[in-house]
Amino acid sequence: MIVVLKHNPNQDQFDGLVSWLQDKNITVHTSLGHGNTVLGLVGDTSKLDTDLIAALDIVESVKRVQEPYKNANRKFHPEDTVIKVGNTQIGGGTLTIMAGPCSVESEDQVVAIAKAVKASGATMLRGGAFKPRTSPYAFQGLGATGLEYLKVARQETGLPIVTELMDLSQLPLFDDVDVIQIGARNMQNFDLLKAVGHQDKPVMIKRGMSATYEEWLMSAEYVMAGGNQNVILCERGIRTFEHYTRNTLDLAAIPVMKKLTHLPIIIDPSHATGKNWLVDPLAMGAVATGADGLQIEVHNDPAHALCDGPQSLKPETFDTLARKLLTLHNSLQTLED
Repeated sequence: MIVVLKHNPNQDQFDGLVSWLQDKNITVHTSLGHGNTVLGLVGDTSKLDTDLIAALDIVESVKRVQEPYKNANRKFHPEDTVIKVGNTQIGGGTLTIMAGPCSVESEDQVVAIAKAVKASGATMLRGGAFKPRTSPYAFQGLGATGLEYLKVARQETGLPIVTELMDLSQLPLFDDVDVIQIGARNMQNFDLLKAVGHQDKPVMIKRGMSATYEEWLMSAEYVMAGGNQNVILCERGIRTFEHYTRNTLDLAAIPVMKKLTHLPIIIDPSHATGKNWLVDPLAMGAVATGADGLQIEVHNDPAHALCDGPQSLKPETFDTLARKLLTLHNSLQTLED
């Protein structure tokens, strides 16, 4: 249920309404917009008398929400969520570029790549320490050692790090990670989602390869229901009948998510295509369609990468692309202003 309050509601009446709702075991989420204040009510609202609430002096309107996702719903939170990460942010008109190797292979490798992508305009470092692989014989990542190498790269460059959490047992190792990534294969690992819902750091949820928009948002809801409101959505391509590309990138997800939710959305054109020459046009398309950021794989020697070399850009190629992306984004921002 959503309760929209009139402009500048009386504080005593506001406090009384919130207290009354909480006494009925209703959780109240307050969203302060440019115009009205919106109360998002989570819990068993079926027994609440909407006419009684609507009759209060401070109430503008009352609406029942049919969608099963409440916290992630834009109706609950009309303003876009902006997530602060270190000295940067995701959302709020900023184009966030997360770049780095698919897998951390050595300290020298990840530090060198971090320095290169920062010089090109990236504001966050992505890199895998724990790697989910289809084949049990493929490189599985350096694990805890890889996390330490990422921290060294952060110390050297100042870039916040984004890396994937695969299992509950790994969670204690992620205390000093800036953004926890939940991969596509774990999008519906509900115990894992509940656990990161109790963390005080941003969580980025990659869309499952066969997940609907609602299923994706319900995964975000699991995290937000635990108290962590700092959720980022990442579209990385879905499985279709087409085999030419690794996955099929759903750019329509950008305007759809912008309509359904207030959460920022990131696009990963590297995993979506599996081909480095497709990263450029799809990244440009994502910016033109309104994405809040991109996650792009960069490797100093893709031909010898231990993981996903064919979809990785060389630093010099990434440099050219990043400048194009930032120029396009700035031009679009100017047109909107």
